[in-house]
Amino acid sequence: MSGFLTLTGEAEHREDIQKSVFLAFARRADDPAEAFQFLQSLARRFPDASHLCWAYKIGGQYRLSDAGEPSGTAGQPILRAIEGQKLDHVVVGVIRYFGGVKLGAGGLTRAYGGVSAEMLRHADKRVETPLETFTVEVPFEFLGVLYHLLGSLAAEKGAESYSETGVRITARASRDNLARLETQLGEATRGQFKLEVRD
Repeated sequence: MSGFLTLTGEAEHREDIQKSVFLAFARRADDPAEAFQFLQSLARRFPDASHLCWAYKIGGQYRLSDAGEPSGTAGQPILRAIEGQKLDHVVVGVIRYFGGVKLGAGGLTRAYGGVSAEMLRHADKRVETPLETFTVEVPFEFLGVLYHLLGSLAAEKGAESYSETGVRITARASRDNLARLETQLGEATRGQFKLEVRD
């Protein structure tokens, strides 16, 4: 899997459209459970809202909801706004307070899509490179070298275990940095290491 564009933090945007108030919120979500936690937090913050419509896109997965609005007028335009910004691992929720003026199907579609797109256009974004999980084993004499290389390549260090001959560390790093680690570790230890990438 190559890198993807996502949000660096939470984003929000408000628009008043023909007396209805639309409040759009977005953040990164790496799995459906995280997306639903965010949506539940919005529902708790705005318990008196007329509607909470939403969509998320996480890799190949996506879901959406019109939340009582006419079918296809809310969730679909929100999802199109996410895809229009080429974003991934993102959840968007749009709160609506009905102001008494009916917008019609076209008006609702433009409102939900427009407020979402405007928010996402101005949100802070970054390209995220997926991390590979791996284990690496070295003799004790190269432990300092391994620590140094893991730090210099921004690897996330996990569990450590020890044997009579050396140490085994589980860590995560981008694919590019993992390749660099393998090369540099090979040079530093004269090939005395074992590296396995986990599925």
